[in-house]
Amino acid sequence: MTDDVNGAGAWEIRRAGDADVGAVEAVTDAAYRPYIERIGVVPVPMRADHAAQVAAGRVFVTGEPVTGLVVVEARADHLFLDSIAVHPDAHGKGVGGRLLAFVDAHARALGLSEVRLYTNAMMWENQKIYPKFGYEVVERRVDGPYDRVHYRKRLL
Repeated sequence: MTDDVNGAGAWEIRRAGDADVGAVEAVTDAAYRPYIERIGVVPVPMRADHAAQVAAGRVFVTGEPVTGLVVVEARADHLFLDSIAVHPDAHGKGVGGRLLAFVDAHARALGLSEVRLYTNAMMWENQKIYPKFGYEVVERRVDGPYDRVHYRKRLL
C-alpha cells in the first residue's frame, strides 16, 4: 500500500508479511528497549506475538530494511493504534510522522472517525509528540504495572 502524504511518492507503507516478522521483532525491540529501565517493566509491545499480529494483518511496515512499523486493530467505533515503533537509527527522519499519517488514512479508509492509543506515562517523549499530531488526552489510568496515558484523535 503506497501512501503519498508528502506528494513525492518517496516512501511506502505496506502490510507486513511472514518474511517481515524478524524485522518487526527487531525494530520493536530496538525502539522499546531503552524504556525498560525507566518504567521498570518490559513494555507490552516487546512481549507481543509478532507472528500472530502479522498473520492477522495488523502490522504495517516501512523502509527497506524495515525502519518503522505500526500495529493497529479496527474496532467498532475507532482504530486502535496498538504500537508504533521506529528504529533509533531512523529517528528524526520523519518516519514516525509518516506512520501516524498512514494510521489516520487507514482509519478513514475503514470508515472510522477516531484513532485511539495509549502510552506509558514514563515515556515523556510520546506525551510531547502525540499532541503535535492532533491527539488529545482522554484519561490516565493504571493497568496492572503500567501507568498509561490514553489519547484519541478525532478525524474530520
